[in-house]
Amino acid sequence: MEIVALAGGVGASKLLVGLAHAMAPENLTIIVNTGDDLEMHGLTICPDLDIVTYTLAGIVNPATGWGIEGDTFATLQFLGRYERETWFNLGDRDLATHIHRSDMLRSGATLSECADSVRRALGVRAHILPMSDQPVRTQIETPAGLLPFQNYLVKHRAEPAVKAIRFDGADRSEPAPGILKAIADARGIVICPSNPLISIGPILAVPGIREALAARRADVVAVCPIVHGMSLKGPTAKMMAEMGIEVSARSIAGMYRDIASRLVIDESDASSRPEIEAAGMSIEITRTVMEAEEDKWWLGHFLVNLLHAKTTNATH
Repeated sequence: MEIVALAGGVGASKLLVGLAHAMAPENLTIIVNTGDDLEMHGLTICPDLDIVTYTLAGIVNPATGWGIEGDTFATLQFLGRYERETWFNLGDRDLATHIHRSDMLRSGATLSECADSVRRALGVRAHILPMSDQPVRTQIETPAGLLPFQNYLVKHRAEPAVKAIRFDGADRSEPAPGILKAIADARGIVICPSNPLISIGPILAVPGIREALAARRADVVAVCPIVHGMSLKGPTAKMMAEMGIEVSARSIAGMYRDIASRLVIDESDASSRPEIEAAGMSIEITRTVMEAEEDKWWLGHFLVNLLHAKTTNATH
């Protein structure tokens, strides 16, 4: 069964491990946010693409969810002696990925070709696609001014209040090759439990992707990133609250209602079921908190079985 997943970084990568465990990985196509990308030290850095790839390759640093396990930071430390920026952690082995990607891009390769080269070299069987080959950059409007997303998240530790979010270049972008076909042909589509504002939002801002998902709405299931009024990873809850959005599963349902027919919520939010269903989405309730490896497998199998049952029933 062909499945497409929309993914951000650390939170999504946990679920992707579960999905890859529950199905043939080569039948999984992952559309990854690239709004977080940045240029530093003459290199193009793609945090979410790398997190997803490193995780599925089994080499991610388990303590952080990003970077490569056991990596060292000698190059970054020496760059500091030249008074270069060192606030964005780049490990020595991680730098090899950025050098390889940047050299390919300078030689005329597309970002899709770079992503495929990296995932094949690291033995990842799932297909990994950037949301677009054109640059889209997430910008955070704060009281202190406009901040590129990584400056906001890493350099400023997500401390500035968020007034608005914009995706520079989205209007000039188009879906990476293969994305629209993968969405059209998939038996099921999963929106991972990533930040809906700055991980899934940039993907949906690429012209054509939201419309393609809306056309497949009956086969799209979203996993709620909010559990009992809190985000499990990253600044999702903080950003939502600062933008005047209720931090709840009901709000997530409102964001995805036009593109997804079902929302998977955690058992602790079961009481939200009636109001979300009244708003036009079906609810599935299970354990969505992924702490141990078994939790990732559980949720992955739950979703694969859910999508399999949906398509099986549709053919009878």
